[in-house]
Amino acid sequence: MNATDLETAALQFMTEIDALKTEIDPKFPWYPYGSLNNFVHLKPLFEQFPLHQLLGDRPALDIGAADGDLAFFLERLGHAVEVIDHAPTNFNGLRGARLLAERLNSAVVIHDVDLDSYFALPATRYDLVFFLGILYHLKSPFLVLESLSKVTKYLLLSTRIARFTPQADPIRHLPVAYLLDPTEANNDSTNYWIFSETGLLRLFDRSGWDVLAHRSVGDTKSSDPARPGHDERCFALLASRAPFPG
Repeated sequence: MNATDLETAALQFMTEIDALKTEIDPKFPWYPYGSLNNFVHLKPLFEQFPLHQLLGDRPALDIGAADGDLAFFLERLGHAVEVIDHAPTNFNGLRGARLLAERLNSAVVIHDVDLDSYFALPATRYDLVFFLGILYHLKSPFLVLESLSKVTKYLLLSTRIARFTPQADPIRHLPVAYLLDPTEANNDSTNYWIFSETGLLRLFDRSGWDVLAHRSVGDTKSSDPARPGHDERCFALLASRAPFPG
């Protein structure tokens, strides 16, 4: 499946899964943000590096899966998938993912893991891990990225970045991160580190990754860490430098 067909299939599945959520319980607190629309932004990366080549033969891992939409889509494509999220910080305590898994008769395995404490991944080796929209929610992003570099060949990541501080100081070319106040961004105390682009790329390098491709979307002129209207996201495909057998 080429990148265009993959994008189309993901958006079609998003419509299907949204309808299923309404059918199961329209009043249930489903995760309110789309995850499969990330394929619109991932399409240029998949044009360079086709998804089926990245996936390999091992199960894929989706970290921070919300209601599991991405995992269920990958399963629909014929891939084995595992999910990692943490019930206390998941939007609905992982109940949404489990409801969908039951209704879909899915074989996706759901693991409750806290990445902000000592953690062990379900397997010792993955070919591809999805890590979309999670990095800025972590207290120790360096530790998590370094740990992942030791167990997976490729990482697909997206995270919020900023070109200016809230006080309008330029930071794009500085290797820095901005630590948010608990109420500063969407009144969400689970938001922590917003990196500059230079800071994010240095973080990748220092934690054991090579950048195969990356792109930014959103406010690519005046982004800052806090204001919703000035949100910029970086999408990156990373390759681990760790020596993997096989």
